[in-house]
Amino acid sequence: MKLLKLFILIVMIALTLFLIVPNLSWAGEDGAGLYKTKCAACHGVDGAGKPAAKIPSLVSSESKASSDADLSDAIANGGKGKKPSHAFANKGLSPDQTKMVIAYIRDLQKK
Repeated sequence: MKLLKLFILIVMIALTLFLIVPNLSWAGEDGAGLYKTKCAACHGVDGAGKPAAKIPSLVSSESKASSDADLSDAIANGGKGKKPSHAFANKGLSPDQTKMVIAYIRDLQKK
């Protein structure tokens, strides 16, 4: 009985850590996983955005024309508008991870 309680306690601690620390998730270090955890809630799984909520599409011709440097600035620092919701550099997203997200966005734009 004590072993069962100990097992349940360990599982609960592991589950709590999994939910609290996003770096422990299995959404790995790839652009698709990062996009899904950081961007898809607003921009959509397909990158189409939400025009009614003024959330821009990432697959529009305007986004396709944006340079990688512009996209990187928008993701890491909030872009020209300095949107705090986008300042992922302050939220632990590394420059390499930003590049992976941009590569994934470019893949979405090809579809």
